[in-house]
Amino acid sequence: MAMNVGSADEDDGVMSAINTTPLVDVMLVLLIIFLLTIPVATVSVPVELPKETIEARETKPENVILSVDKGGALFWHDVRVANVDALVERLKKVSVQQPQPEVQIRGDLDAAYDGVGRILYACQRAGITKVAFITEPPARGG
Repeated sequence: MAMNVGSADEDDGVMSAINTTPLVDVMLVLLIIFLLTIPVATVSVPVELPKETIEARETKPENVILSVDKGGALFWHDVRVANVDALVERLKKVSVQQPQPEVQIRGDLDAAYDGVGRILYACQRAGITKVAFITEPPARGG
C-alpha cells in the first residue's frame, strides 16, 4: 500500500486570501434571530390603552372637593387641612354616607405629584370608592 503525501518540489506558500463565507453565515443567522426577537421584546403584554375623552361632570353639593396648591398644602373645599391624618378622619365620616359622595381632586399645575398622591392614599385608607380629577378643558380648535 502506498500513500501520496506530495512531492518535495511543491511550494508550501501561505494563503493570503481570507475566507469570509463563515462570517457572512454567522451574521445572517444573528440578523434572523434579532428580527424574530425584536417584536416580542417591544410589546410583551397586549393592552388596549384608554383614549382621551372629555366628560362633562355635574358638580353636586354633596361632592367633596379636595385641592392641592403649589406648595403642597391640602384643602377641603376652601378650608386648609392640617395633615393627612386629619384628612383621613374627615373622609371616614364621609365614606359611611349612603350614597357615598364623590371625591373630586383639584391639583395645581405646578404642584408636586406627592400632594395628589397623599390625597389618593387618604381616600384609600378612608374607604372612598368614587374619586375623580378636575382639569381644565383643552382650548377649542387646537
